[in-house]
Amino acid sequence: MLIAIEGLDQSGKATQAQLLRDELRHGGTRARLVSFPDYGTSIGEELARALQGERDYAPEVMQLLYIANRYERKADLERWLDGGLAVVCDRYVASSVAYGEAQGLDVAWLTQVQQFLPPADVTILLDIVPELAVERKATGRDRYERDLALLGRVRDSYLRQAEQSGWVRVDGGRGKAEVAADIIAVLG
Repeated sequence: MLIAIEGLDQSGKATQAQLLRDELRHGGTRARLVSFPDYGTSIGEELARALQGERDYAPEVMQLLYIANRYERKADLERWLDGGLAVVCDRYVASSVAYGEAQGLDVAWLTQVQQFLPPADVTILLDIVPELAVERKATGRDRYERDLALLGRVRDSYLRQAEQSGWVRVDGGRGKAEVAADIIAVLG
Protein backbone atom coordinates (compact mmCIF):
# COMPACT_ATOMS: atom_id res chain seq x y z
CA MET A 1 0.00 0.00 0.00
CA LEU A 2 1.28 3.46 -0.90
CA ILE A 3 -0.01 6.24 1.36
CA ALA A 4 0.71 9.84 0.39
CA ILE A 5 0.60 12.61 2.99
CA GLU A 6 0.01 15.98 1.33
CA GLY A 7 -0.53 19.57 2.39
CA LEU A 8 1.03 22.98 2.66
CA ASP A 9 4.44 23.39 4.22
CA GLN A 10 4.17 23.27 8.01
CA SER A 11 0.91 21.27 7.87
CA GLY A 12 2.57 18.43 9.78
CA LYS A 13 3.33 16.12 6.85
CA ALA A 14 6.76 14.97 8.04
CA THR A 15 5.60 14.46 11.62
CA GLN A 16 2.45 12.59 10.64
CA ALA A 17 4.25 10.47 8.04
CA GLN A 18 6.76 9.37 10.69
CA LEU A 19 4.03 8.70 13.24
CA LEU A 20 2.05 6.69 10.69
CA ARG A 21 5.07 4.63 9.69
CA ASP A 22 5.80 3.93 13.35
CA GLU A 23 2.17 3.00 14.07
CA LEU A 24 2.08 0.64 11.09
CA ARG A 25 5.29 -1.03 12.28
CA HIS A 26 3.93 -1.27 15.82
CA GLY A 27 0.90 -3.07 14.39
CA GLY A 28 3.09 -5.60 12.61
CA THR A 29 3.12 -4.07 9.14
CA ARG A 30 6.45 -3.62 7.43
CA ALA A 31 6.55 0.05 6.52
CA ARG A 32 8.94 2.52 4.94
CA LEU A 33 8.95 6.33 4.90
CA VAL A 34 9.98 8.33 1.82
CA SER A 35 10.13 12.12 1.68
CA PHE A 36 9.96 14.19 -1.48
CA PRO A 37 11.86 16.06 -2.55
CA ASP A 38 14.63 13.63 -1.79
CA TYR A 39 17.58 15.98 -1.33
CA GLY A 40 20.01 13.04 -1.27
CA THR A 41 19.97 12.68 -5.05
CA SER A 42 21.59 14.84 -7.75
CA ILE A 43 18.22 16.24 -8.79
CA GLY A 44 17.30 16.72 -5.14
CA GLU A 45 20.46 18.75 -4.59
CA GLU A 46 19.51 20.96 -7.52
CA LEU A 47 16.03 21.43 -6.09
CA ALA A 48 17.53 22.51 -2.77
CA ARG A 49 19.63 25.12 -4.54
CA ALA A 50 16.60 26.44 -6.40
CA LEU A 51 14.47 26.61 -3.26
CA GLN A 52 17.16 28.62 -1.48
CA GLY A 53 17.35 31.09 -4.37
CA GLU A 54 20.68 29.93 -5.81
CA ARG A 55 18.98 28.98 -9.09
CA ASP A 56 16.12 30.62 -10.95
CA TYR A 57 14.00 28.15 -12.88
CA ALA A 58 10.63 28.69 -14.54
CA PRO A 59 7.68 26.92 -12.87
CA GLU A 60 7.64 24.23 -15.58
CA VAL A 61 11.30 23.40 -14.94
CA MET A 62 10.81 23.29 -11.17
CA GLN A 63 7.90 20.88 -11.48
CA LEU A 64 9.82 18.71 -13.95
CA LEU A 65 12.68 18.57 -11.43
CA TYR A 66 10.28 17.59 -8.63
CA ILE A 67 8.73 14.92 -10.84
CA ALA A 68 12.14 13.65 -12.01
CA ASN A 69 13.14 13.41 -8.35
CA ARG A 70 10.20 11.06 -7.74
CA TYR A 71 11.10 9.04 -10.85
CA GLU A 72 14.61 8.63 -9.40
CA ARG A 73 12.97 6.58 -6.63
CA LYS A 74 10.43 4.77 -8.85
CA ALA A 75 12.34 1.45 -8.89
CA ASP A 76 12.72 1.57 -5.11
CA LEU A 77 9.02 2.34 -4.64
CA GLU A 78 8.02 -0.54 -6.90
CA ARG A 79 10.43 -2.95 -5.19
CA TRP A 80 9.15 -2.02 -1.72
CA LEU A 81 5.50 -2.27 -2.74
CA ASP A 82 6.07 -5.57 -4.56
CA GLY A 83 7.83 -6.83 -1.42
CA GLY A 84 4.72 -6.16 0.66
CA LEU A 85 5.84 -3.00 2.43
CA ALA A 86 3.51 -0.14 3.22
CA VAL A 87 5.16 2.97 1.80
CA VAL A 88 4.33 6.30 3.41
CA CYS A 89 5.27 9.31 1.28
CA ASP A 90 5.78 12.77 2.74
CA ARG A 91 4.62 14.56 -0.46
CA TYR A 92 4.00 12.76 -3.71
CA VAL A 93 2.29 13.27 -7.09
CA ALA A 94 -0.38 15.69 -5.83
CA SER A 95 2.26 18.20 -4.72
CA SER A 96 3.34 18.88 -8.29
CA VAL A 97 -0.28 19.24 -9.32
CA ALA A 98 -1.04 21.64 -6.45
CA TYR A 99 2.06 23.82 -6.71
CA GLY A 100 2.12 23.69 -10.52
CA GLU A 101 -1.56 24.59 -10.83
CA ALA A 102 -1.02 27.44 -8.36
CA GLN A 103 1.62 28.78 -10.75
CA GLY A 104 -0.62 28.52 -13.81
CA LEU A 105 0.55 25.17 -15.19
CA ASP A 106 -1.82 22.72 -16.84
CA VAL A 107 -3.22 20.11 -14.45
CA ALA A 108 -3.64 17.52 -17.21
CA TRP A 109 0.03 17.87 -18.19
CA LEU A 110 1.20 17.67 -14.56
CA THR A 111 -0.87 14.53 -14.09
CA GLN A 112 0.11 12.91 -17.38
CA VAL A 113 3.86 13.32 -16.88
CA GLN A 114 3.57 11.44 -13.57
CA GLN A 115 1.34 8.64 -14.86
CA PHE A 116 4.07 5.99 -14.73
CA LEU A 117 4.81 6.46 -11.04
CA PRO A 118 3.16 3.95 -8.69
CA PRO A 119 -0.25 5.41 -7.79
CA ALA A 120 -1.13 6.24 -4.21
CA ASP A 121 -3.73 3.92 -2.70
CA VAL A 122 -4.82 6.69 -0.39
CA THR A 123 -3.85 10.36 -0.21
CA ILE A 124 -4.29 12.19 3.08
CA LEU A 125 -4.55 15.96 2.89
CA LEU A 126 -3.45 17.69 6.08
CA ASP A 127 -5.44 20.85 5.52
CA ILE A 128 -4.31 24.12 7.09
CA VAL A 129 -4.77 27.75 6.08
CA PRO A 130 -1.72 29.56 4.68
CA GLU A 131 -1.60 31.94 7.65
CA LEU A 132 -1.07 28.99 10.00
CA ALA A 133 1.77 27.73 7.79
CA VAL A 134 3.50 31.11 8.15
CA GLU A 135 2.81 31.21 11.89
CA ARG A 136 4.36 27.76 12.38
CA LYS A 137 7.56 28.74 10.57
CA ALA A 138 8.35 32.42 10.88
CA THR A 139 11.98 32.30 9.72
CA GLY A 140 14.06 30.33 7.25
CA ARG A 141 11.24 29.90 4.76
CA ASP A 142 11.98 28.92 1.18
CA ARG A 143 10.67 30.79 -1.86
CA TYR A 144 7.30 29.01 -1.83
CA GLU A 145 6.81 29.36 1.91
CA ARG A 146 7.24 33.15 1.69
CA ASP A 147 4.44 33.63 -0.86
CA LEU A 148 1.11 33.72 1.01
CA ALA A 149 -0.97 34.23 -2.15
CA LEU A 150 0.70 31.23 -3.77
CA LEU A 151 0.02 29.11 -0.69
CA GLY A 152 -3.66 30.09 -0.91
CA ARG A 153 -3.81 28.87 -4.51
CA VAL A 154 -1.95 25.68 -3.56
CA ARG A 155 -4.50 25.00 -0.84
CA ASP A 156 -7.34 25.59 -3.32
CA SER A 157 -5.79 23.00 -5.65
CA TYR A 158 -5.39 20.50 -2.84
CA LEU A 159 -9.02 20.98 -1.80
CA ARG A 160 -10.16 20.37 -5.41
CA GLN A 161 -7.98 17.27 -5.65
CA ALA A 162 -9.30 16.01 -2.31
CA GLU A 163 -12.77 15.68 -3.86
CA GLN A 164 -11.45 12.71 -5.85
CA SER A 165 -11.83 9.11 -4.82
CA GLY A 166 -8.99 7.85 -2.64
CA TRP A 167 -8.49 11.16 -0.83
CA VAL A 168 -9.16 11.99 2.81
CA ARG A 169 -9.07 15.54 4.21
CA VAL A 170 -7.86 15.87 7.80
CA ASP A 171 -7.82 19.14 9.76
CA GLY A 172 -4.07 19.70 10.20
CA GLY A 173 -4.54 22.73 12.43
CA ARG A 174 -5.07 20.64 15.56
CA GLY A 175 -2.60 18.94 17.87
CA LYS A 176 -0.30 16.17 16.61
CA ALA A 177 -2.03 13.43 18.59
CA GLU A 178 -5.52 14.38 17.34
CA VAL A 179 -4.36 14.47 13.73
CA ALA A 180 -2.54 11.14 14.11
CA ALA A 181 -5.65 9.54 15.64
CA ASP A 182 -7.74 10.74 12.68
CA ILE A 183 -5.26 9.30 10.20
CA ILE A 184 -5.20 5.92 11.96
CA ALA A 185 -9.01 5.90 12.08
CA VAL A 186 -9.19 6.60 8.34
CA LEU A 187 -6.79 3.78 7.53
CA GLY A 188 -8.27 1.42 10.14
